[in-house]
Amino acid sequence: MSGRRYARSLVMIAALGAAGLGAAVLPACGGTAPSQPATPGASGGPSAGRSASPSASPSAPDASAAALLARPGTGRPLFPHPTVVDNPMFPLLPGTRFSYRGTLVEGGSAAPHTVVFTVTDLTKVIAGVRTVVALDQDFLGGRLQEAELAFFAQDAGGNVWNFGEYPEEYARGRFTGAPDTWITGTGGAHGGLHMLARPVAGQRYGEGLVPAIEFDDISRVVSTGRETCQASACLRRVLMVDEWSPNDPAGGHQIKFYAPGVGLVRVGARGGDSREYLRLAAVTHLTGPAMARVRAAAEAMDRRGHRVSPVYRVTPAVGYLASPIR
Repeated sequence: MSGRRYARSLVMIAALGAAGLGAAVLPACGGTAPSQPATPGASGGPSAGRSASPSASPSAPDASAAALLARPGTGRPLFPHPTVVDNPMFPLLPGTRFSYRGTLVEGGSAAPHTVVFTVTDLTKVIAGVRTVVALDQDFLGGRLQEAELAFFAQDAGGNVWNFGEYPEEYARGRFTGAPDTWITGTGGAHGGLHMLARPVAGQRYGEGLVPAIEFDDISRVVSTGRETCQASACLRRVLMVDEWSPNDPAGGHQIKFYAPGVGLVRVGARGGDSREYLRLAAVTHLTGPAMARVRAAAEAMDRRGHRVSPVYRVTPAVGYLASPIR
């Protein structure tokens, strides 16, 4: 993008070790599995995030909102600092941009595929919890296919939760709608786990449950001590997660690899009519005009979502972190 000259590069995959990620770089094989994750607290309580809106102070989640996220036997998660997402396998530092490159295989043919995931300095209150807003842009053959606002929060135990998605669809560069929008607490939608605090091989968890759009993705931790190589660097202690939807057998499985201190580094596929293969190409930190453009794009999507989506319309407008990036 044109704002690249305003971006200060944090990490290039060819030099991951130089970015302070020595624990992820592979001098030798090995690594130990993390311990069992603690169950989120079952009692309610105040939950003021370290963020603020220009017009309102952070809201505290109530017990009913927390219950929307709970599954049987898991208890009710608490969110004392929901916008501080520092889970080592899925860190969301505002201003960070992850660029992925690969291919999408459909009907026996492959097309160049690029995904750009940017952590904004915007927030949105959903079900009483202030969430971090991420902008996820999907390009196929160089053209924008989907632009999505995704909403995440981290609980007191270090688990990262999905609170909803506003995915805009495009055809030949033109906006065509956002039919798969879902928001926790609206229309029977339940949020789910995106990343466990302490993954253990064999664990299964739901990423969300949205009957209206038949969304019920399941994840299973395959292993926690793998290695994977990116360009000239190899990563160790990599987490491997298998994702699939019981409601979509033709969708196959997405296989995702997460490196500590980095996040998602690779996406593979097994089966399915459409198979996505991606590798992390670069991680950059946006400042100044580049970040301002991302913020403006996300705010424009937020306004459009309120116009076109009855589901999204119930949410308040996006707010800002206490210290937005300048």
